[in-house]
Parts: sequence; structure tokens; C-alpha cells
Amino acid sequence: MSQESVAPAADPARAIDALERAVVCAERGAPDRPVALIGGLDLNALGPLDIRAHLDRVLMGEHADAGLDSLLVSGVLDSVLPEIKALVGFGDGEWRHKDVWKHTKQVVIQSAQRVEVRYSALFHDIGKVRTRSISPSGEVHFFGHAEVGARMFDKLERRQRLFAADPALRDEVRFLVLHHLRASQYDGKWTNSAVRRFAKEIGPYLEDLLCLSRADITTKRPEKKRRGISQIDELGERISHLAAEDALQPLLPTGVGSELMVAFKLPPSRLIGDIKRALEAAVDAGEIEGRLESSAYIEFVGQNRQRFGLP
Repeated sequence: MSQESVAPAADPARAIDALERAVVCAERGAPDRPVALIGGLDLNALGPLDIRAHLDRVLMGEHADAGLDSLLVSGVLDSVLPEIKALVGFGDGEWRHKDVWKHTKQVVIQSAQRVEVRYSALFHDIGKVRTRSISPSGEVHFFGHAEVGARMFDKLERRQRLFAADPALRDEVRFLVLHHLRASQYDGKWTNSAVRRFAKEIGPYLEDLLCLSRADITTKRPEKKRRGISQIDELGERISHLAAEDALQPLLPTGVGSELMVAFKLPPSRLIGDIKRALEAAVDAGEIEGRLESSAYIEFVGQNRQRFGLP
């Protein structure tokens, strides 16, 4: 009498074994013996802290790509990160765009070994699966994939709660996924105001975003890669230069508050401070240059009296 095959019973130990195998691959390199599918994975029996601890080690490993492959083959990605599993084979030349799984692994190992950057590298392109479109000319586009990816990350986190104990990390990873394309849009033609505005919007995540942007350049053409990294480096240098310049010389000239009072017959009051802050915001927005003569700002305020709270 024939016997039907029976799936192995779920065993939390199998899940731990799968995760530990991936850690070994990430830290030591791919083993001589291929990693096999582990049946009966019961990752739900593990807490998010246990899973996160292993994922941290995989991503921070010198051979993180081998660790990710181990998670794929053993079945862990299917169970914990199906959004990442969906990247496997997505592309692969069929639609004239690079395989997103291979690209993601390369971005991870090219990025700085900081946990914030490594997780952002892992998740940065998950939105591509849901946003691919083909134009009539055959061009492939992923319009809005950063925004979609950030929403997918939110859903993933609500399900797995991998970052529940570390909200600062969760918030940064989401921010970097959402904004990972921003620095690569720099072309050297941005005005100083645009550079300042970019730095202000990115805020404390600037260095990690620049690191992720450099790692996201995976072209096999050396000159194209060199040019892309050079542009991101130039953006970082301009931000540093402008920050140093702003620290030495404020955007608005000394005495502009007094001249505002004279020009618009205003007494010393909170309104003067409000007008100066609004002028600084206008400089940040590129509406008027910084470090001009006071007369330029007096004229600008006069042309926009209502906006500055003047009758």
C-alpha cells in the first residue's frame, strides 16, 4: 500500500537553524555544501526580537549577499519577508531591466556597514514589483516606486513588528526608502538655495542617504559608475561648504530688523522676528538669494506685504 508524503511538523528549532545557517553564510561566505530548503519552518513561534537579531547579523555580514541567498533557499524569505522574495527573478533581462533581486543584494554589500543603511538597501526597491510599466516604445518605468515601497514597508512592519523595539531605526529606514532617489537626481546645476533646501529636508539622515545613493549605483560600466558617485560626492561637498559658510555669515544681513522697522514704521515687536524667519524661509525656497543688501529684502517684503503680515 502506497504511503502519502507527509510534510514535516512545524518545529521552531528548524526556524532557528535556518536563520543561523544564513548568519554563517553572511559572516563566513557561502558553504561548500549548498543550503537546502528546510521544511516545517515555524517562524511565527519566534519573537520579532529573535528574528531581528539574526537578520541584523545577516545584513551586517561581510558576505551579506550569501546570507540573503541562504534565507531565500531555506524558505525564510517566503515566511518573513515575502516583499523581498517577490524581487527574485523580477526582471532578469525579460523586460529590459536589471534583475531587482541581484541588484538589491549588490546594493546591500556595497553600502556602508551601518544597520540603518543596510536595512534601507534591502527594502529600497520593494515598490518596483507593483509599479512596473512598459511604454509603447518598450521602455520600462517604475513611477512612484519609492512612495509605494514606503507604504509596503509600513504594512510589513505592522505584520512582523521587526522594528517595534527600535522606532528610531524604523523611522529612518522608512525615510530612506521613501527618499532614496533624491540624491541621484542631483546634476550639478542645482542652485545654492536648492542644495540648502535638500539638506534641510533630509535633515539628520543626510549622510546615510548619501551612502545609500552611492551603493545604489550598480552599473557594470566603470565610467558611468564613477560619474554617478562623483556627482553624489559633489552634492555632499556642496552641502558641507554651504553649512560652513552659513555658520560664519548669516543668510540675512546684520541690521535688517532695524531697517524693516524704519521702512514699514513698525515698533520693536514679535512681528519683526516673524518677518525675518519668513525671509529666511523664502531664501531656503529659492525665492530670493541670501546675503544681499538689506534694501533687497525691504523691497521683497514690500512686494509681498500681506504674506509678511503687513497692512
